[in-house]
Amino acid sequence: MEFLEQLPALFSDFANPKKRIFFGYLALSVLIALGWLTLVRKTSIAEALRRIFDRRVFFSGSAIADYKIFVINRIFTFFISPMLLSQVAIATGIYFFLHSLDFLNPAAFTGVNQATVVVLFTLTLFLFDDFSKYLVHRWMHRFPVLWALHRVHHSATELTPVTVYRVHPLEGVLYTLRGVVVQGVTIPTFYYLFGSAVSLYTVVGVNVLVFIFHVSGSNLRHTHISISYWPWLEHLLISPAQHQLHHSVAERHFDKNFGAALAIWDWMFHSLHLSSGEGELVFGLDASEGSSASSLKTLYLQPFHDIFRILRRRVRGFYGLAQRLMTRV
Repeated sequence: MEFLEQLPALFSDFANPKKRIFFGYLALSVLIALGWLTLVRKTSIAEALRRIFDRRVFFSGSAIADYKIFVINRIFTFFISPMLLSQVAIATGIYFFLHSLDFLNPAAFTGVNQATVVVLFTLTLFLFDDFSKYLVHRWMHRFPVLWALHRVHHSATELTPVTVYRVHPLEGVLYTLRGVVVQGVTIPTFYYLFGSAVSLYTVVGVNVLVFIFHVSGSNLRHTHISISYWPWLEHLLISPAQHQLHHSVAERHFDKNFGAALAIWDWMFHSLHLSSGEGELVFGLDASEGSSASSLKTLYLQPFHDIFRILRRRVRGFYGLAQRLMTRV
């Protein structure tokens, strides 16, 4: 009975405005897609609705695997969350560390106007969070051990809003720890410098900038509806079409558009790819990856096999190097 009582919690993200798949954000994404297809692409409303709710996409083997992974990972989260590093522990450590610095004084900027502090804190937290997502995402593609995990997300051959949850549980843990570190560093730093004036500007309990990101169609990034922005805007914000390029199997799209909300990180670090001039995309992994889009056994267990193989190869490499060095002594 206890498990049955927890069933509604499995799907609580659909009712939580802090989550991307909150039903309100999903509804707005549908309206944005409908407006794009009818007003920009000059498609009839009936055809636009058929395209948005394409059964071939939402009932594909890849999409069904997304739904299963969503439920399994939610169950996993219930058990692993209490074991994760505490944000409070990080915040406390940072706060006391700041007090140990001679060149900084507690509440040194208490005279700053509170509205300025609120805006500064809201913007800093958003930028730090978004940049950390870019950085970790890029590492996921850069390092073989991390790619073994992240490949689960890229194995999707059809994109739906639930694909954002198509991650290996270990990758989910890493991203959770990323968020814990971001808030654990930013919050105590601001309290130390600005005192009690620190506050976050929110809408429905969400950072106002994150709220704007969600209501402007964040869910469309993982869909088959390719919405582009003007080139100048795609240098600043990641469009749905740009993120879809990130999922493309085409070699020219490899290691491009790592950004979550902002494109400025990709622009700064030369991984930006604009969406203009691109045709139909094929999603998934390169044929050489040989990973299934729908086998849960493969999606959950293959990363462990790959990581073990990578580490074993590295150990053998170090062992061989040590032997060669020993023979020269």
